[in-house]
Amino acid sequence: MIAYPDYLRLLPKTELHCHFASTMNAPLFIELADRYGVALRSTDPATLFDFDDLRDFLVAFRAAHDVLRAPDDFARVAYEGVRSAVADGNLRYREYFVNPQYFASRGLAYPDVIDPIIDGLRRAETDYGVGFRVIAAINRRESPESAVEMVRQVLAHPRPEVVGIGQDDLTPEDTEDPARFADAYALAAAHGLLRTAHVAETDRALPSAVRDALEVLDCDRLDHGYRIMDDPALVELALARGVAFTTTPISTTICTGWHLDPSHRIRGMIEAGLTVTVSTDDAMFFRTDLGREYTEGLLEMGVSAETAKRIALNGVDAAWCDDAQKARLRAEFRAQFLTLDAALAG
Repeated sequence: MIAYPDYLRLLPKTELHCHFASTMNAPLFIELADRYGVALRSTDPATLFDFDDLRDFLVAFRAAHDVLRAPDDFARVAYEGVRSAVADGNLRYREYFVNPQYFASRGLAYPDVIDPIIDGLRRAETDYGVGFRVIAAINRRESPESAVEMVRQVLAHPRPEVVGIGQDDLTPEDTEDPARFADAYALAAAHGLLRTAHVAETDRALPSAVRDALEVLDCDRLDHGYRIMDDPALVELALARGVAFTTTPISTTICTGWHLDPSHRIRGMIEAGLTVTVSTDDAMFFRTDLGREYTEGLLEMGVSAETAKRIALNGVDAAWCDDAQKARLRAEFRAQFLTLDAALAG
């Protein structure tokens, strides 16, 4: 017989919202920073990731990209990140946000970044059976023209593993403003790339960002989206369109200060019938892992075992892999559910 937290940790999981640089572990981050002379606020893992809010976190997030310079750095982070996630939370499939613009400013071309990442992830797939896809993410601190050029680079160097675009960070004005990048999204859509966007994440964000992402950018999926609960009309729009949300419970306690309890907006999204998935966002920086997002996040929001299983399957349905891979994942998940249900019932 197993306890409910162990049940949640052992559930098979996808992760559709994680930033590649954040799949490092703290010792590796410190090691690479020392190697390349990148200044950190601290070299003590106990204090390195103390943040006041989202903007404070983003300073460290940008620094994490500066410690990734050589092909072996990218491949090592890719491989070790998968191994850790399998051990911590039974990861079976993952999609990564990669920000080419961060690296372009450091002299690394798009293939210099994406190819070693894919190589490391392929090795991890061979060793641990964890499938993957990659999403090229627009850095909102850069201009709309830079975003278009980033999409052009993705199109000029097609990789089957790179299936879509997203957008993250904040604009120079510390806003989301997703529609600012409409031209980049139109170019991506015209060439068959799927589309998502980080929107409506914090109390500073606007619920209308959800509408812009859906109606202006024509997104297939949304990241965060919590402020949707402040506008019932937007909830109805998302339900009608069947859009999925990649939520990250632990990050909300740091970036917004919300408590993980049954009144949380993510729990409200679940109760409203929205398609909710659960991910880590930035595991290293938020001192979390995929298991913790379930054992602490879902548990403290009062989510039942049946709902937790539905969330796990939502992650398969919302994934950007092909139908055959989705079918294999669903079968694997359902088989593991039977074993775990029997152990939970005792």
